[in-house]
This record gives sequence, structure tokens and C-alpha cells, in this order.
Amino acid sequence: MPDTYSHGHHESVLRSHRNRTVDNSAAYLIPHLRAGLDVLDVGCGPGSITVDLATRVAPGRVIGIDAADDAIAAARALGAEGVAFAVGDAYNLDFPDASFDVVHAHQVLQHLTDPVAALREWRRVLKPGGIVAARDGVYSSFAWYPADPVLDRWLALYHQLTDHNAAEADAGVFLPHWAAEAGFDDVVFSASNWAYATPETRQWWGGLWADRALESSFATQTLEYGLTTPGELEEIAAAWRRWAAQPDASFIVVHGEVICRK
Repeated sequence: MPDTYSHGHHESVLRSHRNRTVDNSAAYLIPHLRAGLDVLDVGCGPGSITVDLATRVAPGRVIGIDAADDAIAAARALGAEGVAFAVGDAYNLDFPDASFDVVHAHQVLQHLTDPVAALREWRRVLKPGGIVAARDGVYSSFAWYPADPVLDRWLALYHQLTDHNAAEADAGVFLPHWAAEAGFDDVVFSASNWAYATPETRQWWGGLWADRALESSFATQTLEYGLTTPGELEEIAAAWRRWAAQPDASFIVVHGEVICRK
């Protein structure tokens, strides 16, 4: 079946994606970056990580691709030098063999119906000795305080949505297995987190998820599939705002990550 992006590209989603940098979303890749490397950023979204990568490997070539026209338009609007953006297919890259030193993908494989096929294609465009760097969430390991059964329902509903879309919400723990299936025999696995526990980060994280619960593709798809109701989505949005308002609240977003060397 074709891939269906469970988040979509509503402003509340792009708001989250624009906050991503190499430091907060690809720190495991930093030791492998150096000047002059050619980098492909697959599923680049609005381009914040891509642009950061370009500053770290200049004068190397950096290209960001995404399947969504809206995301590429947002990335190009950054007007960054030393990086190019284009609409592209993660399964069928428009590049010859051995084109890049690094292929990077942040929270991409968790949305694909055939992540192994994508990894094989990314391996194809690697130069000898090059690396694929991929980081994905492990939704079932997300943790928060205080407990709230409505947020429990949000997490269960997200898994229902990704199951319907034939995607894997817990992709982060599958990465070593998928990499081996794709032909990599030199794979290093690690894990890292995002943490939200200050007034500013709680308001940001809780606010964007409250908006996503009502306005993003999470809302439209779960309603279309008959998984929820408008009233339940309103309750989920209210739970996110309630969590964000707690002075001692915390939230941990768990990720798995791999460095796969060709």
C-alpha cells in the first residue's frame, strides 16, 4: 500500500519540525561529520536539520529531499546557502550509485510501509565507507508525569492510526534489524531523548500537540478511519493543555538511532 504520512504538514507539525537541529535531533551523527562531505537528508521537512548539516560539512554538497511539496517550499523559504532542496522519493532516489558520504533521515522510517526497501536504496547511493544515519521514535516508551488516562488514550490512538497506515510507531527499536535486512553488516545502535520539563518547553510541546490533536492529519485521519470522534479529540487537546499547565510536569520522547556503514 502507498505510504500515508500520519502527521501531515499542518502549521502545528511544521512548528515542531522547525525546532529540530543537529544538536537536539542528530547528536549521534556529529562525530562522523567533517568539512567536505556530501550529504543527503531524506525526509528533510522544513529543512532546519539540513541547513545545520550544511554549516558543518561546508564546502560539501548538501541536498534535502521530501515527498511533500509544502515541506520543500518551507525549506526553500529559509534561503540558506550551500544547500539544495527538491521533492524526492525515499524509495527511488534520483541520484547515481555512490553519490553521498552520508545519508541522514530523522523520523522517516517510522512512516514508511517498507523501511527495508528505503534503507537498501539509501545504501545504493552511499560511497564506499559512507554511512546511513537514521533516528526514529519509540512511541510505546514515551513517558510523562502526571498520569492522565486521556493522554494514555492519545498514545493508543496514535498506534491505531499508524497501524492503519501500515507504519511502525516504535520504529526506533527496529532500526538494527531493518539495517541488517537491508544489507548493512556494520551497524552501531544508540538511543537518546527529548525532554520537556520547563515552563517554556511544556507550553511549547503541550501547545503544539493540543493543536495537532484538532487540526493536523492526526485529527483528520483518525476521524476518517472511524478511530475517534470530534468530542474525544477535544478531550485529548484539553489534556495536553492541562499537562502543560502543571508546574512539575515532565515528558520524555524516546528515540533509537543507528549509524550504518557501507
